[in-house]
Amino acid sequence: MWEDKIKNISRRDIMKAGLSSLVAAPLLGAMSSPVSAARFAMPDEGAFKIAFHNVHTGESFNGVYRVGSKYMPDAFERINYVLRDFRSNEIFPIDPRTMDILYTLHKKSGSKSNFEILSGYRCPKTNDMLRRTGTGVAKNSFHLTGQAIDIRLPGYSMNNLHKIAQNLRSGGVGYYRKSNFVHIDTGKVRFWDDAGRRS
Repeated sequence: MWEDKIKNISRRDIMKAGLSSLVAAPLLGAMSSPVSAARFAMPDEGAFKIAFHNVHTGESFNGVYRVGSKYMPDAFERINYVLRDFRSNEIFPIDPRTMDILYTLHKKSGSKSNFEILSGYRCPKTNDMLRRTGTGVAKNSFHLTGQAIDIRLPGYSMNNLHKIAQNLRSGGVGYYRKSNFVHIDTGKVRFWDDAGRRS
C-alpha cells in the first residue's frame, strides 16, 4: 500500500515534499483552467480520470485528477509521489497539463490498458547520470521541471501512440523505438526520434 511506503520516507524527503507542495499550490492555481492551458481542445465539464503505474516502483495512480475546470490537489499529491525521482526519492510538482495529455492520448487510443511510466520527474543528479550513461537525454530536460513523462501503453502500438501525440500538438513528442516508449512534455511543439530525426 502506498501509504505504508510514505511512512518510510525520511525527514529530508518530507521537507522536500513540503516545499514541493508550496510550489505546487500556485502552479495548480495558475493552471485552474485546463481548457486555456492546453493547446488542444479539452471538455470543460465532467470528471477526468487517468490510470498509470511506475514500472520502477510498482506504485500507481488510478483516479480523478480534474473535475470540470479544476485540478484536484489531493490527486496531485499522489501523482507527484508516484512520478517522483525513484533514484533519489525526490518529489516535485508535476505540470497538470501532462495529465491532460495522458487523458487525451488514452481516450484517442481506445485502449483499455493503463499507462506504464518509465520516467516522470528527474532531479539534476539523476539527469546528469543518465546523460553520462545513455543517449538522448537533454541537459535541460523537461523532466527536471516536472513537465515531461516517458510512457508505454501495453498492447498498443507505440508508433500509433506517437502519431496521436504528434497530432495533438500539445508540446514535445519524442519516439524512442529502440526502448519502445514515447516521451511527452508541455514545452513548445516539436518532434524527434532516437535516430536523430526531427520534424
